[in-house]
Amino acid sequence: MRIKELTNEEFMEFTNQYPEYSVFQTPEYAMVMNKQKYDTFYLGMVDDYGKMVAASLFLVELLNKFQYAYAPRGFLINYHDENLLREFTEQVRKFLKKKNIMAVKISPMIVKATYNRDVKEKKEYTESETIFKSLKKMGYYHLGYNRFFEAFKPRFEAVIPLYQNTSIMFQNIRKEFRTKIRMSDRNGIRIYKGSSENLSYFYQMTKNKYPRGLEYFQDAYNQYQKRGMVDIYFALLDSRYYLVNAQKEFQKQTTICEAVTEEIFKNQGKANNKMVTRKITEDNKLASCKNQLVAATSLLQNNPDGVILACAMIVRHRKETYLLMDGYVPEYKHLNAKHLLIWKLMEKYALEGYETFNLGGIADPTNPENYKGLNDFRLGFGANAVEYLGDFELIGNKALYTMYRNTSPIRNLMKK
Repeated sequence: MRIKELTNEEFMEFTNQYPEYSVFQTPEYAMVMNKQKYDTFYLGMVDDYGKMVAASLFLVELLNKFQYAYAPRGFLINYHDENLLREFTEQVRKFLKKKNIMAVKISPMIVKATYNRDVKEKKEYTESETIFKSLKKMGYYHLGYNRFFEAFKPRFEAVIPLYQNTSIMFQNIRKEFRTKIRMSDRNGIRIYKGSSENLSYFYQMTKNKYPRGLEYFQDAYNQYQKRGMVDIYFALLDSRYYLVNAQKEFQKQTTICEAVTEEIFKNQGKANNKMVTRKITEDNKLASCKNQLVAATSLLQNNPDGVILACAMIVRHRKETYLLMDGYVPEYKHLNAKHLLIWKLMEKYALEGYETFNLGGIADPTNPENYKGLNDFRLGFGANAVEYLGDFELIGNKALYTMYRNTSPIRNLMKK
């Protein structure tokens, strides 16, 4: 078997038929990261009959004149085939040494465990331990079971299984989320598909969440669009509909409060604590409806064409849809536009035959600490938490790697 550099077309042909894949193992992602100052190349290994049996995308970063490579989501290889993995590893190592690349970091899609939405059920994949031992034996350094977002790619992801029976899928969503989705729909929030012309606005909504500039958003959309793999969607509040609905809710609650007041009046001297408590509760609801009516009136005056409240960029690759970037307007968080947006996308892609909807990275579901809100949101849609083995490092050029590590204290001192 031999290793060779691949063209975009050769790599794409292999990825299109390989069973396990990620949107981060595509030529499109390579081109996006190339614009982010990473050098990129592909390697493939062919057997004695000319059949390609393994491949990988490599991103190369220049770290103080030292070259360091990344293989996002690992190699496209059968990790269960120890002989194949060993041969590919040795040939990659030789290639990196020849190119003066000191090491490569991989984040393989080897599932260690999965957890259900409420993290009450855990399924462990024992075969991952065998792969772990094989990698260690071949000279890979495991960089630890990180719990948050310290790695190049998240070690945990929230993945929703999609069913064409959307009623079952909806019931798998957490109950309070279903309530928020229905309320968002009643309030007049509608989902619209955007285009490249909307990217500047998309960026403004999400720029505080992602450490990238507008160019990254444009590059991501333009590259994935070449094969029709990307969609952007917006959740827009119809301000006229919102006002009409607020008026209806206010009138409905006014009628309820009047009925409760009349009941108490009829039972003067007999009113019990239960009746008084109910009046207080209904009056509080009326005050809330009044505030909503005032806000809706002001909103229509200032935004007669409506207000965009949430957005999402989706990459579609084979049978998976991936939430690449998303955002919302914090001022209108209470309207739950993002909940409706995610549900409508789940429904749309399920009916189109896609099998999974990957909502992206989450923290350790067993102890998310400061990321509890993120985890609760992404897992609340009926997603499973998928835990991978984590990052591994393979040294390609030991002399350069040692030099880099030895000069690290000096570099850190110079930064102070």
